Amino acid sequence: MKQHKKEDIKQEVFDLYDEYAHNKIDRRQFVERLSAYAVGGLTVSSLMSFIMPDYQLKIQVKADDSRLKTETIEYSSPKGGGTIKAQLSRPAGNNKKLPGIVVVHENRGLNPHIADVGRRAALEGFISVSPDALTPLGGYPGNDDDGRTLQRQRDRNEMLEDFIAAFGTLKNHPECDGNIGVVGFCFGGWISNMMAVRVPELKAAIPFYGGQPDDQDVPKIQAPLLLHYAGLDQRVNAGWPTYEAALKANNKEYTAYIYEGVNHGFHNDTTPRYDEKAAKLAWQRTVDFFRKKLV
Repeated sequence: MKQHKKEDIKQEVFDLYDEYAHNKIDRRQFVERLSAYAVGGLTVSSLMSFIMPDYQLKIQVKADDSRLKTETIEYSSPKGGGTIKAQLSRPAGNNKKLPGIVVVHENRGLNPHIADVGRRAALEGFISVSPDALTPLGGYPGNDDDGRTLQRQRDRNEMLEDFIAAFGTLKNHPECDGNIGVVGFCFGGWISNMMAVRVPELKAAIPFYGGQPDDQDVPKIQAPLLLHYAGLDQRVNAGWPTYEAALKANNKEYTAYIYEGVNHGFHNDTTPRYDEKAAKLAWQRTVDFFRKKLV
């Protein structure tokens, strides 16, 4: 199916995958409903092959990239999952303190793509920590289906504590200058919004297509926000007008972009939801925002 083009696939298939990826339907229902779009040269198996992530061929910055010093660390999250494992990455040979970024995964643990994003952030001159909230359940299991199943077994507010603890770990790291932001994707976007609520010292929060906090929490936000939304993402975008009204009413600093004609997950280059133009623009805006705010 890899020979087929993104344009060959109906938008309904992407919407169906979104339901599946966010636990609205199970795998059996996904396959059954996908069969309705298996017409002509498209089979269910080829559609499945096309729509699912391809981690092996899409890594941009390998774990052993010589430009970086990347390692696995453990830190304490007493209000969350206890001991949490994370990827820590920063430029190799660095001899000065760096601003820090907490990189927050989607709803399936620290998969290869998000670990890659953490390393991309390090290549931009930051020290990044990318926690795996599935650590208490054995860590990311090697595939997203099982990862989603495991993540559903954890309380999301306890996972929020894990990422808040990662902020504290990074702040106290001898190679970090104490200026820290957060970027997260999907579930991680919600975490990013909530860290802005919960962590007064946070210098910047950048949610990619993330769920919004409750209105009563918005006054607590101190960090400037850069928000990325996908134009076709009706599920997440439904909460944006109310959130924006609350941000305005409370005089909060924010910049929001809606990338028209792209799907939820457009930054993830391992699936056909990826949109190269929007992803590169959003990432450059992200890096520029961190460089401006993490001072």
